[in-house]
Amino acid sequence: MSYDKPFTKENLEYYLKELAKEYRKRSRKSITAEIVLVGGASILINYGFRDMTYDMDAVIHASSVIKEAINVIGDRFNLPNGWLNTDVIKTDSYTPKLVQYSIPYKKYSNILEIRTVSAEYLVAMKLVSGRQYKNDLSDIIGILYSHYVNGKPITKSRIDKAITEMYGSWESVSTDIQSFIESVMNTPDLGELYSKYIKEENENHNILIEAFKNDSKAMNRDNMDEILKAAKEKKQKK
Repeated sequence: MSYDKPFTKENLEYYLKELAKEYRKRSRKSITAEIVLVGGASILINYGFRDMTYDMDAVIHASSVIKEAINVIGDRFNLPNGWLNTDVIKTDSYTPKLVQYSIPYKKYSNILEIRTVSAEYLVAMKLVSGRQYKNDLSDIIGILYSHYVNGKPITKSRIDKAITEMYGSWESVSTDIQSFIESVMNTPDLGELYSKYIKEENENHNILIEAFKNDSKAMNRDNMDEILKAAKEKKQKK
């Protein structure tokens, strides 16, 4: 789920602290809540190449009062309804094994445990998602570039292992995206490639916005790529 109000690492940290306090207040049995942040939120807290995200997707394991606490924090700070949501479970990149391969990030007020997805497992999720109009492809490049710069490059074998562990095989990844990752792994200048894909994704996003204005009823999650391809071809002919 996306909103116009961006999340930064700083304001996200503050919202999570306040969420922990509110959850503690409402949870009579002091049962620890576990939230696994994925997608843009996971990128935000693990890496420095993105300074904001409009998506706050998560896998949430907690008592029912966590929903009340989330809504209270949303109202208190004028955040959109569903600012912290579980829409990820409806996507192709979701797998029940996600929690198993998540890692601890921080614990707030000794009751809210935040976990995240990192490195090759985050790359695996982005590969399965593979959207050309969001930040999936640039995020993959950004992750690989960050680890390369830090002297801890992610190898193809590690990505293979993550894909297999999370999804069973590469069948969950489209052939186009498989070709994409092969090309990226053999690219010497990931920094330049990152800039290229960021620009392309922004252009694709704007093209879809225009297509949506013209025919909003025809557009859904399953046909985005087809609509984008048709819109780009139409634009090139003009």
